[in-house]
Amino acid sequence: MSVIAATAWAWIPIVLWAAFAQTVRNAAQRTLTAEIGTLAATLVRFLYGLPVAASVVAALCLWGDGLAPRFGWGYAGWIALGAVTQVVATALLLLGMQERNFVLAVAYSKTEVLQVALFSSVLLHELPGAVAMFAMFAATAGVLLLSLPPGVLRGRGGVSFWQGRSLWYGLGSGACFALASVGFRGASLSLGEGIAPWTSGAWGVLWAQLLQSLLLGGWLAARQPAALGGVFRSWRLSALAGSMGAMASLAWFTAYAMRPAAEVRTLGLVEVLFSYLVSRRVFRESLTRAETLGLALVGVGLVAICAQL
Repeated sequence: MSVIAATAWAWIPIVLWAAFAQTVRNAAQRTLTAEIGTLAATLVRFLYGLPVAASVVAALCLWGDGLAPRFGWGYAGWIALGAVTQVVATALLLLGMQERNFVLAVAYSKTEVLQVALFSSVLLHELPGAVAMFAMFAATAGVLLLSLPPGVLRGRGGVSFWQGRSLWYGLGSGACFALASVGFRGASLSLGEGIAPWTSGAWGVLWAQLLQSLLLGGWLAARQPAALGGVFRSWRLSALAGSMGAMASLAWFTAYAMRPAAEVRTLGLVEVLFSYLVSRRVFRESLTRAETLGLALVGVGLVAICAQL
């Protein structure tokens, strides 16, 4: 723990790795969604990630300090909050995507970072500083500019920024993703001092993904057993998606043990930057003024959140 404390910047490469691994996982999940359905592809993230999380926990027990943290009811409550709200967030986002203007629901969900700051202040009493708040607002504004279709802010093309159920699905999804981050951060804090961030992170991922696998797997077994079968038939791609997802989660949880959730999620927006730049590189499309401004704002936010250390 003293090594991590002496290098306050260590959480930055950890979050960058988490964002990269999550980008790979998302790409694999998109292919799986077309093959086995959305909920089944979501289950893959948790179910196939369990062996990775369990292996890391076993390695830490064998070659680390050999001791598991003392888990209490408070820890269980925080983990349950994070695990359940993460599943609900995914479900709300999927509902939003079923709307005619699904891109708006996706854009609204990007308000997650600001909602993390709100919930962290209320539930964990972690109030972001002025620089951190500036970074969050700048990065969120940039992501919205990248996510919203052209002309939507002015209501052109029959699409309004405040349109119906897309608004509530998107904001609800962002709120639940935010609560999930706060829950996982709260779980790490409840373990007290003396627990290494990587130990806290590994156990958190194991318990959370176990609960999520049971909840979502049980629902699919009862309601869509055919879809559950597809999870096992597509085991090769599922293993890739699950393992990359688990490695991303291990990094996220480790970062949550080191820094406030709002800061971690703000820097995590680099995933949007990665995906957007790669997509533009592949399709060789030129940037609009709004997109250029959006990228610049995201960049300013990421630099600001790192520079405050």
